[in-house]
Amino acid sequence: MFGASQADISHFLAKGMNASVDELLMPGSMPAPPVKNYNDAPTTAGTDPDRALTAGATWVDTTTSDGTVQGNRVNSFRSWWMGTLLQQHRSLREKMSLFWHNYFSTKISAINNGRYLYRHHTLLRTHSLGNVKTLVRSVTVDPAMLVFLNGQLNTKTAPDENYGRELQELFTLGKENSPNYSEDDVKAAARILSGWRNDYAKNSSYFDSTRHDSNDKVFSAFYGSRVIKGRTGPTAGDLEIDELIDMIFSKQLEVSRHVVSRLYRWFVYYDIDNETKVNVIEPLAAKLVTSNWDIKPVLSMLFRSAHFYDLANQGCQIKSPIDLIVGACREFKVLFPASTDFLNQYVHWNYLRNWSSNLGQALGDPPDVSGWAAYYQSPNFYGMWINSDTYPRRNQYTDMLSVSGYTANNFKLIVDHIAYARSFSNPGDPNLLIKDITQHLLRIPLSIASSFQLKKDILLSGQDQDYYWTNAWNAHIANPNDAAALRVVQTRLQSLIRYIMNLPEYQLA
Repeated sequence: MFGASQADISHFLAKGMNASVDELLMPGSMPAPPVKNYNDAPTTAGTDPDRALTAGATWVDTTTSDGTVQGNRVNSFRSWWMGTLLQQHRSLREKMSLFWHNYFSTKISAINNGRYLYRHHTLLRTHSLGNVKTLVRSVTVDPAMLVFLNGQLNTKTAPDENYGRELQELFTLGKENSPNYSEDDVKAAARILSGWRNDYAKNSSYFDSTRHDSNDKVFSAFYGSRVIKGRTGPTAGDLEIDELIDMIFSKQLEVSRHVVSRLYRWFVYYDIDNETKVNVIEPLAAKLVTSNWDIKPVLSMLFRSAHFYDLANQGCQIKSPIDLIVGACREFKVLFPASTDFLNQYVHWNYLRNWSSNLGQALGDPPDVSGWAAYYQSPNFYGMWINSDTYPRRNQYTDMLSVSGYTANNFKLIVDHIAYARSFSNPGDPNLLIKDITQHLLRIPLSIASSFQLKKDILLSGQDQDYYWTNAWNAHIANPNDAAALRVVQTRLQSLIRYIMNLPEYQLA
């Protein structure tokens, strides 16, 4: 998940590993759609359908012809998506939805249509724990993808190769195989995919047979010199795409290894050495094939494996900006405005979305069709999240969350340090409190010497006896309305949490 609160951890500890994995692989209910959190611009035509929508109503089923409204909807979608991550269920659905967004990479800024975006991400969310082959087939004619990779411009007289190439190189086979698909295979796939268009008003795609190349398509020896017969009529597009997808997925070894390797780098580590290939990737790939391309059995197998729990695989990822931003809020159970205050809710979600962009991961806008480089670019991989600009910004973010907070419309976004300390078994014991907090927030253990120094310098204010903290905590608990007693423990906890979140170890997942 994106971060875990103490309540989450207690919940899953009580269930045990097998039951926990089962629950995490349940998709849960879908989030409520984004709402109208904007005002119609003065230039909006009086007849524009968006004007009929009241504030707080969802816009996903209503078209608009106004460019300003469209921009507002796109921003609404961006903020809403951050909200779905913050409000996720105890399920992998949101983590997997972002995985598939990175896998079938599109850019919000290029699509620039709120309804297309919502439809596309609903597709990813719906199939996030489902069938890979079904998802590939659905993405192929999805309106947002048809815009992003020029599918709506692909005609028999001017075939566009963008999607035909990425379908094979990025979405199924990968480019590391030898032999692999050829340039002629890209061209043949482009011809099969010709004729698809978008219906803006209906928020859907459709097939235009007059724009489709109805000639036979011949593929290379890599595909066994397969010939996909050209067709005419209204069903030609669907029938030829079905054959194309079946043909690509007949390369079971290549497709399964590619998908599983992407999952491994998302959940475990970027370095896939020969031992990992043989003992982890190959069995998971075989499971994907025997499961008829369902992803859930593969994840179940990975999350129950000894390899997943190996100490060598703990704390070996650098948190992505989204993991850091969303995870911190969830770890501390940071409060957000209620759904009834949706305007303020979206303001605070958008604030965090801007932080993610500033740290190098603009939610919904990967740099290119390959996704974020941290998941594929050798040799640095996750190390690309950290540089001389983004690391100080990460500390600025956690300082904001722990110290200054963010206030908008009389609502302050900030860690409740007292409530966080009280979530542990015995916060009055400084030794146990340091142990509990560092075990919760850090993925690798803090040394005994470092833990002792933290206790002495911060919780004990430089003193040597544990009662300097215990007495202060008990004084606050005995009289929570005493401002002076509150200030003592609040200041120390704030300094402690700020310090821990500024440690390099806090950047590890």
